[in-house]
Amino acid sequence: MTELLGMRGITKTFPGVKALSDVNLSVRRGEIHAICGENGAGKSTLMKVLSGVYPHGSYDGEITFDGQRCEFGSVRDSERRGIVIIHQELALCGQLSIAENIFLGNEQHKRGWIDWNRTNHEAGALLKRVGLAENPTRAVQELGVGKQQLVEIAKALSKEVKLLILDEPTAALNDDDSAHLLELLRGLRDEGVTCVIISHKLGEVTAIADNVTILRDGKTIETLEAAGLTEERIITGMVGRDLEHRFPPREPEIGEEVLRIEDWTVHSPTQAGRVVVDRASLSLRRGEIVGLAGLMGAGRTEFAMSVFGRSWGKDISGRILKDGKEIEIRSVQDAVRHGIAYATEDRKRYGLNLIEDIQRNVSAAGLGKLAKRGWVNEHAEHDTANRFRRDLRIKAPSVQSVTGKLSGGNQQKVVLAKWIFTDPDVLILDEPTRGIDVGAKFEIYTIINELAAQGKAVLVISSELPELLGLCDRIYALSAGRITGEAKREEATQELLMQYMTKERE
Repeated sequence: MTELLGMRGITKTFPGVKALSDVNLSVRRGEIHAICGENGAGKSTLMKVLSGVYPHGSYDGEITFDGQRCEFGSVRDSERRGIVIIHQELALCGQLSIAENIFLGNEQHKRGWIDWNRTNHEAGALLKRVGLAENPTRAVQELGVGKQQLVEIAKALSKEVKLLILDEPTAALNDDDSAHLLELLRGLRDEGVTCVIISHKLGEVTAIADNVTILRDGKTIETLEAAGLTEERIITGMVGRDLEHRFPPREPEIGEEVLRIEDWTVHSPTQAGRVVVDRASLSLRRGEIVGLAGLMGAGRTEFAMSVFGRSWGKDISGRILKDGKEIEIRSVQDAVRHGIAYATEDRKRYGLNLIEDIQRNVSAAGLGKLAKRGWVNEHAEHDTANRFRRDLRIKAPSVQSVTGKLSGGNQQKVVLAKWIFTDPDVLILDEPTRGIDVGAKFEIYTIINELAAQGKAVLVISSELPELLGLCDRIYALSAGRITGEAKREEATQELLMQYMTKERE
């Protein structure tokens, strides 16, 4: 196959940071090419250079596409050549219809007026092409994340895409949606559409890619053929060393029961009569890491948020016992006061203030510990944030660094620091490693182990069964809002957990 895209000697510098240093990338026509690397390796920056987000003149190096040298001054310039990027944060307008989103900026018009019949008809054909059975007039905000991802791809296809770039396309998808998306990409490849995929899910990379380019510290390390390539080999290239174990070793010291939840029932706040969590019961002990497994829609996050100060749901009933005594938790403040912390699965929307610095984010949940007579001791706040930056190995020049500019793994460490600062007895971690690379995952696992070693109880919610199996002492399974099984570390397998997770109501 001939080369479709060539990027040679790409160097991109931000104030004080060289994000890319002499990076080379060659993508052949009609292939799926994966780009792998740790958070901060430069993957997304490279794709932003390619797509015109960072215009020509703001970087050094040369780009050739379809045999011609290109100097893109904007995203529109790259799209005119058939290069379309779909970012991890989907760029859709929720209030607009599917059809309106697909043709936004590329309206189907006739004599200055939008031709709605043509718009909806062509949108319907594109939806059929991506395998999405939805009415084009339906509002995008009514769709799940998986379907929104397909709308983005349909939008790309409407622009006669030659090179489709997807940044972490399956990070927020369940297994079924991920499988459908990967199958769609294979189909597009067969139609002649070249794809570049950035992903931390190495199992998907080895399953779908034809070639893999690995970046590390802003430099090209190597390009490998995917045939016969193992996840371990990719990891070696990404981190510069072998990871003998995906999970750090741990000898658990499990103590007394610290939290018990009994007959916990939660109703949907928007759908009258719908029970989302149905008489769920579980317990946590000091020094124990407990997993909560379940398919998308099983009610895992809803369960966690409802326990954490009734942050979600209505008509909530059941009992919470802390150290053997029943407690009342009516608000987030009550939960924190009783030593319960919750790190959300959506760190960018709910977990962090991205325009604030690390210092303010770390102190946000525990300001009372730093305040006297209503005034925050900024010196103590700075020292506290610095201590967490050091102890959790947060990679940033200082605690005055803006949190939104950190890599995903480092943002996740800031979330953990914020809640660890409240000195909880129980931490509920919802998808703590979503969207971060294997090296950063190992560091997060180490932090979780250290918290357990301090005598804290940790409840980990994760969509990745190998993660729960490698990390947890016990694992509960949730199906349709009900706890359907429990397995200890020595007896837990993916097959057993899937059996529990797919168990229907009795």
